[in-house]
Amino acid sequence: MTQIRISDAARFLGVSDDTVRRWIETGILGSSKDASGRAVVDALELAQLAHRNAVLPGDPSDIGRSARNRFVGIVTGIVLDSVMAQVELQCGPHRVVSLMSSEAVRELGLEQGSVAIAVVKATTVIIETPSGRA
Repeated sequence: MTQIRISDAARFLGVSDDTVRRWIETGILGSSKDASGRAVVDALELAQLAHRNAVLPGDPSDIGRSARNRFVGIVTGIVLDSVMAQVELQCGPHRVVSLMSSEAVRELGLEQGSVAIAVVKATTVIIETPSGRA
């Protein structure tokens, strides 16, 4: 069982250490002590809590699609040249960058501050782990 320190759990969830401690005190999240006597939480329980509490903006397009990975956000940057463009969205805590044609940017009416949806459908998703892990 992977154990995560309180400070790391807070960082992963984007909350304060005190919030994680309150969750432990109120029984929302269990804890135990590691070999050094520090409070830790079970990684799987933390992941399940994060999944239950994930609140993403609704998809305003009301379009059916097979892709399940949709990120609603705000356009925060556009780098445009005559042929290609780089569009950056801030989707909650996540930064999503898309490369597309400049023509597509114009047709979609994208500009900084626009609401947009990044749809990701990929056969390759790279997963990394912190160094020192097998």
